[in-house]
Amino acid sequence: MSAAVTKNDLPTPSAVSLIADMAARAAGAQPVTINTEGLGPGLPPNVPGFWDPAQQRLVSVHDEIERYRQAPKAIRGTAKVETLESFVDLVNRHKTANSAIFAATGWPNPKLTAVIDYHAVDHAPDFQKHRVEYGFPLTEEFKAWVGGNGKSMEQQAFAEFLEEHAAELAAPFDSERTEYEPLFKERFALPNELIELSHSLEVFVGAKMKSAVRLQSGERQMVFETEHMNGKGEPIDIPGIFMIQLPPFVDGDVVRIPARIRYRAGQGAVTWFYQLYRWEFWLRTRVQNDLLEAGKGTGLPTFEGAPEA
Repeated sequence: MSAAVTKNDLPTPSAVSLIADMAARAAGAQPVTINTEGLGPGLPPNVPGFWDPAQQRLVSVHDEIERYRQAPKAIRGTAKVETLESFVDLVNRHKTANSAIFAATGWPNPKLTAVIDYHAVDHAPDFQKHRVEYGFPLTEEFKAWVGGNGKSMEQQAFAEFLEEHAAELAAPFDSERTEYEPLFKERFALPNELIELSHSLEVFVGAKMKSAVRLQSGERQMVFETEHMNGKGEPIDIPGIFMIQLPPFVDGDVVRIPARIRYRAGQGAVTWFYQLYRWEFWLRTRVQNDLLEAGKGTGLPTFEGAPEA
């Protein structure tokens, strides 16, 4: 019957080291220390290993040591957030003195990227493996306006589109009138005028256009043939430009974009479309403004562009 092992029977830490040393010597491998001076930054002063005289090679102890690591050596990975506020908060949680923020400001993939472990100002390199990204998720309303931009619509569909997106219609500022009405030689429509237009178009769905004239005000007046006994149509005033105001990004600030109302007539039938004026420019401006906000909120340097891959 074997005797029970007590705590006193277990080898002490110094005994464990002695046994390991004896085992290494018995196997012929000798512990060595490699001086790393002059081999560049990022290395400790010395690197341990074993020299195997039988195979005439150095045996690394790196993998064996790593098996006992209880926490990561460094943070690696990219956190993705859904709002600018979350981006600022998470960057503030992890930032260092060397962190930096980069921005891709153009369509179709605007993005803010904070590199937490960016290179030091004194040129000391870092891994750049810990990042936070904000991909500017688009609102459904903005997707709808951009998706329909320049696309022809039947009269009923155009009328329904204006009604469905009435909440994004805005009255122009005086400065916008001054800038865009002479540019397009058109008059701005107020939101209620566009809603009235949509109702009028719904009345004449299926009716043939009889005539269209341009008025001195810049509007166009369109007359449809009706089924009334007297054969007379009713004129509809068609404004030339209107303004939309909406947040392009989820929980973000709004942009204001002018748009032109256009139509094509053929054999009495009319198709409609709108054209957003320089919408990519306004979107980029919004991203640039958000980049400035991120810089202010985190106190970090900001750059338009992309960090090293």
